[in-house]
Amino acid sequence: MNADKAIRNTFATLSNTSPSLSLVVILSLGTFIVFFQGFMVAPILPQLSSLFHVSVRYVSFIEPAYLLSYGFSTLIYAPLSDKYGRFPVIIFSITGFIVITACTGFANTINQMIILRLLTGLIAGGVAPTTIGWIGDQFPYEKRGHALGVFFGFMAGGTAFGSSSGALLTAYVGWKMLFWIVATIGLFILAILLINYKKFVQEKNEKPFGLKNTLISYKKILLLPRGWRTYMFVLFNSMFHSGVFAWTGYFFFSNYHLSEKGVGLALLGYGIPGLLLGPFLGKLADNYGRNRIIPIGIFVGALSAFLLGMNYSIFFSCILIATLSLGFDMTHPLFAAIITTLSNQKGVAIGLFAFVMFMGYGLGSLVFSLIITIGLNESFMIFGLMAALGCVLSVFAFRKEK
Repeated sequence: MNADKAIRNTFATLSNTSPSLSLVVILSLGTFIVFFQGFMVAPILPQLSSLFHVSVRYVSFIEPAYLLSYGFSTLIYAPLSDKYGRFPVIIFSITGFIVITACTGFANTINQMIILRLLTGLIAGGVAPTTIGWIGDQFPYEKRGHALGVFFGFMAGGTAFGSSSGALLTAYVGWKMLFWIVATIGLFILAILLINYKKFVQEKNEKPFGLKNTLISYKKILLLPRGWRTYMFVLFNSMFHSGVFAWTGYFFFSNYHLSEKGVGLALLGYGIPGLLLGPFLGKLADNYGRNRIIPIGIFVGALSAFLLGMNYSIFFSCILIATLSLGFDMTHPLFAAIITTLSNQKGVAIGLFAFVMFMGYGLGSLVFSLIITIGLNESFMIFGLMAALGCVLSVFAFRKEK
């Protein structure tokens, strides 16, 4: 309820202060539902394991199937948005997302579900990165952190409600109905976007689009020291957060013997910091520098994962879920702001950002699935220690960022 109130207040405030920021909110609704769907599966892995009569580890490959395919698709959608416009790409992508999400509710085997999740990732990849590209078009760098904070706040909100509501709703309506509900909500969001169509119409970019030109643009960006350093940390940070979060539902199920509803409530804190503090954190970075906020954010995430592995009380573990999310909110929006300055073709730069981010998401959950045999708590602690090392390296990597 508080989160819903925060969304309404944010929308009202932005509507009164800047029409452009109001449009950020409208566009961010698409990212909200995509991330809701993306993260609602992890908490119900134990239930899917039981229903499909396979191991939790096998079911867990649903996540990298979706995330890796999503990452690959962004390499195509973002450059297309440079040529044909951001809004048409977003509309196409979210329409396909709605159709395939509805179809997933009809899956009868785990293999069918894995294939449909892979297709969902391929079609949904045009929503979030293209929205970031639009923000890069509309806002100067010194104000971009605030706008991206709003966008990532909705992304965090989708993550939070997806991870918690996924478990809670499944306990009442079943996993099939969960996918159909998401598809229905997607239809309402699509209607809102279409109603505001004229506000997003933009001139087409006359620069030629093709595989060769796109690859040349990617090469130029990655040859920039500032470019490859930032993308390396996007990959690293994505692997860390995805690997840890993909198994938090099972963590509460295994260590505290919670039901689906209990797991949903335990994960409610993930995404709340970004939802409530996203614009504030963006302004903080604009005012005090990304070179200060990024290392702090990585450290907060590292400490949260390591302490989760210590298996303290359930109350403290729930707090750590929220601080883990805070670590993401203090890093990824800032990476995105830096990347929007690397090339005049923002769609290409953002497409590469989304590709690297979702490759990290997929690889992180995959790596965690592979090392889980050493123990769940031990895996959390290993990821935390690796992130702590990343924190130290980030101090030097981003020391010149403003």
